[in-house]
Amino acid sequence: MPAPISGNAAEPSLDTGLSATPAFSPLYQQIKGLILQRLQAGEWKPGELIPSEIELAARFRVSQGTVRKAVDELAGENLLVRRQGKGTFVATHTEQHVRYRFLKLVPDDGDLIREGPAQRAFLECKRTRASAEIARALGLRSGDAVMQVRRVLSFAADGGAQTPTILEDLWLPGGPFKGLTAERMAGFRGPTYALFETEFGVRMVRAEEKIRAVLPDADQAGILQVAPATPLLSVERVAYTYNDTPMELRRGLYRTDTHHYRNDLS
Repeated sequence: MPAPISGNAAEPSLDTGLSATPAFSPLYQQIKGLILQRLQAGEWKPGELIPSEIELAARFRVSQGTVRKAVDELAGENLLVRRQGKGTFVATHTEQHVRYRFLKLVPDDGDLIREGPAQRAFLECKRTRASAEIARALGLRSGDAVMQVRRVLSFAADGGAQTPTILEDLWLPGGPFKGLTAERMAGFRGPTYALFETEFGVRMVRAEEKIRAVLPDADQAGILQVAPATPLLSVERVAYTYNDTPMELRRGLYRTDTHHYRNDLS
């Protein structure tokens, strides 16, 4: 049994994604870091039940209340999911309420159910070498192997024909995503991050985005079936797995004639 954790001990070495403290951290934050270490190590996999708060309190030799506060924060960050009467589970991108939490483009009428899932067309999926810019975003060295994917997402606005709405370019580290193909992505019945999680063992836990208005080039305008003078929303995202390790660079161009970008702030 591990020695009890001191209430003013130094924070665990795992980067939990919170701002660093000068020397100490609250006890529940230390427990949160230790739980994150277990998640990162794969001790509890996506969709699996984690030990109860009583069991975790005994393991870490702290109070149940301290564990509960740590678990509450992890649940608030969509890393864990509480289920009444069943326990706490590792969150997974296959769950309905979180599967599209990184996609913020919604139809103007707000009816996601009527619109239905996107139709995906993969234009390219190849193994290539990272440019200096791509390598910097993914924490790699220039020239390292990456997977590059280009795809179009189309939606049926108002129940009509499918309209190309999002053009995306993705870059992924070559090592963790060895074996990724367009056929494998197209054949997966679910969101892309669920594919990464279930077939490659990479769980995206948070993302950072930069958004600006741009004009498409001729190639982009042709793919999205818009005039070259049509303003589009450019969304650049870096998605991270545990320990703030970058695992995806994604650049998307969004049409906003029938959709808008919505973000809930709290």
